[in-house]
Amino acid sequence: MCDSLIKVEGVSKKYCRSLKRSLWYGMKDLGREVLGKRHGGNGELRKDEFWSVKDVSFELKRGECLGLIGPNGAGKSTLLKILNGLIRPDAGQIIIRGRVSALIELGAGFNPILTGRENIFINASVLGMSTKETEKRLDDIVEFAEIREFIDTPVQNYSSGMKVRLGFAVASKLDPDILLIDEVLAVGDVGFRMKCFQHLLNLKNKGTSIIFVTHGMNDLSRVAQRSIVLDKGHAIYDGNVNIAVGRYQNLLHSKQISVVEGINTAYIDSVLITGESGESKSEFNTGETIFVEIILKCKDIVKKPRLIVAIESPCMGELGSVSTPHNEFTFELNPPETRIRLHLPNIRLLVGGYSLTVNLYGPEVSDFLDRKLSIAHFQITGPPTDAFGFGVCGTVFFDHKWDVAR
Repeated sequence: MCDSLIKVEGVSKKYCRSLKRSLWYGMKDLGREVLGKRHGGNGELRKDEFWSVKDVSFELKRGECLGLIGPNGAGKSTLLKILNGLIRPDAGQIIIRGRVSALIELGAGFNPILTGRENIFINASVLGMSTKETEKRLDDIVEFAEIREFIDTPVQNYSSGMKVRLGFAVASKLDPDILLIDEVLAVGDVGFRMKCFQHLLNLKNKGTSIIFVTHGMNDLSRVAQRSIVLDKGHAIYDGNVNIAVGRYQNLLHSKQISVVEGINTAYIDSVLITGESGESKSEFNTGETIFVEIILKCKDIVKKPRLIVAIESPCMGELGSVSTPHNEFTFELNPPETRIRLHLPNIRLLVGGYSLTVNLYGPEVSDFLDRKLSIAHFQITGPPTDAFGFGVCGTVFFDHKWDVAR
């Protein structure tokens, strides 16, 4: 049960932004292959080319589930297509042991004028099932899709959710060694999605290895024990799912960073996130205390300035903000620098990546001095959340207790 099914070593794939140049490069590369030379040149980028995937390596054992996450354009779908044999890498090698199936764009090949029943046989044939196998599993497919009363209705009358359910139901009856999934569970009602996830867990328990591409962090934590974070084709992290979620969300933050500086003599120089002893720290558990050290610089004395610090999530936006006046904390800015420390005790945030935006004002509402957007980042890496309803999940942990109402 622990043998390796997929081994990826230094895989790279480049594309060209210009269609004309892409066709020309393709002809040259084909000529090189005929002469027994390396496909794609010697690995250098030619004009208008870019790396969609660059030097990615990993190994996946039987029964493991690997999540691929990253911003749009990070190379996730390209890597999945390489693994599925749809495109060739320009460098590196892939060793795959076992039968591979892919769940990508479920229902995209359905014929709208044919019935659901007829489309089942066509779709199953495309996925590699024989007519006899399909006939044997037809009742199970219809039952899984939950559309028995509409099975002899033309697919053009189906809702998008019904098409996805039927597509997944057909694909679910495959028995692969390796399953590749690309964002196919992003639609559909909650009950059916939970059924799909239960099916994926059953496949894992039988020894199927799964590679799962998603932007839904709750979906990732439901099935994956490990995740790779991709950015601009590079694998920047490979490991624990909770840490990967934070890295990914902080990566989204970093791409949104902009800096707005006031024109006055006082400004925010830097912000450090630390532990209690003052050491730099970026990873915390729910319930720990986070310390934020804000370094302010000025040329002249500023009396009664105000600091406002907002905690933000890339998915949820601003979660809340705190200010120095709220706790009746007053201070004075003295040249050249003043350091202010913010304590955030017993932080109630759950697993994910977060950022801080800091604002500096004078004593009056209109006394704007400086603002730094997403100037500091931290992650909550534990304890693990549970998106199946056997624990807690989401963004904020709420103190709670249960009893029987009498």
